Order: sequence, then structure tokens, then C-alpha cells
Amino acid sequence: MPIARVKTGIPGLDDLMEGGLVPGSSILVAGHTGAGKTLFCMQFLWSGLQKGEPGVYISFEQTPEELKDDAIIFGWNFDSYERKGMCKIAFYNPFEIADVNKIITDEISKVRAKRVVIDSTSIFAMYLNDEFKVREKLYKLIEKLKQTGCTVLMTSEILEESIGFSRYGVEEFVADAVIVLNYLGVGGEFARGLTVRKMRRTNHYKDMVPFDVTKDGLVVEKNKMS
Repeated sequence: MPIARVKTGIPGLDDLMEGGLVPGSSILVAGHTGAGKTLFCMQFLWSGLQKGEPGVYISFEQTPEELKDDAIIFGWNFDSYERKGMCKIAFYNPFEIADVNKIITDEISKVRAKRVVIDSTSIFAMYLNDEFKVREKLYKLIEKLKQTGCTVLMTSEILEESIGFSRYGVEEFVADAVIVLNYLGVGGEFARGLTVRKMRRTNHYKDMVPFDVTKDGLVVEKNKMS
């Protein structure tokens, strides 16, 4: 039986993965600094709101004001949906949190969210210096989120010297899917590329495809695909 898919709202992307994301799954959006991770997630959340799907953006790095100011450039007015109780963009200081799972699930409950963004997974290693404990915390969070039925995006920074897809090398193993955003320098010029590295229960496109940032957000350039 075909799986009903969650549309990302990013033109051209859903075609690479059988129509979209698997509902209720956890997706790691990994990339170097400036690759477009936050924009990717904001566009995903905005797309859901256009379909009547409430959403939550939990940031441990940027304030809601910064995120919404960046979004309004693309015409995405999150304030209007927050006033309706359909959306919540929240910032939490990672050094002042006692129970990450409870904070996130409480925010989900407030708006009955269907789409969730966690930016970023670095919170777990800020107070945990053991890889096993980081993986355990992430696993427990994902299991808790699966009980809500939400489709979840988690961001992770790829360090320049890293050979993996996350800062701590564990996030890609506990997530159901991994989408990697690259910002590549070739011959003095820079280009963006996207790879669906893994996605459970999905026959996805394997090669890197170019994408661009337009006035309307991210767009996968299908006409340039190999």
C-alpha cells in the first residue's frame, strides 16, 4: 500500500522521495554553516500552516524575533498564525533546561502541532560529554515525539573536518531520514546541493541535486538534475 506523504513545501524536493516525507517520522536536516538548514525548516513549517497543519519551532540558538524577521523576507508572516494559536516559535536557553522532552511535548500540546522543528540537536551535547548518553537522549526524544504523531525536522551542523552528517556523529543513526544540504565552492564560485542520504520506507533519489534560494524560498532545480 502506498504511504500517505507529508509535503515539504519545497518545490522539486518531494519528487525525489516518493511524494514527500513519511508521516510521523524524524528527519535530520544536516549541513555546513550557511547551507540553508533554518530556511529549509521554516519553509516546511510555513507549508504546513497553509494546509491547516499547526506547527512548532523550538530553537536553542536563535530568538523567535530573529527567525520571524528572516522569514518575513520570503513573505512568511508567522505572527498571524501565532495569534490564531496555530503556531509557536519558541527559544529556550540550553543551559537553563531541566527536561528537554517535557518542554517540547508541552509546546506541541499547546497548538496540537502536526509539524515540529528542533533547531538544533547540539543541545544534547552541551551538557553531555558521552556519545552513548547523547544517543540515548536523542533516541528517547524521538520515541516520545513518535507518540505525538508529529513529523519532526531536527537540524545538525556538519563541521568542516567532519566525515559524518552531524556534529556528534550519532544523530544520523537515530533519525528515520537524513537530508544533507551542501554549500560548495568550485572555481571561486559557490553552489548549493542537496542529497537525500537515507529515508526509511522510501525509494528515494540517491544523487546530489542542485537547489537555490529564491524570493519564495528554497527550490530544487529539477531541470539541472543528472
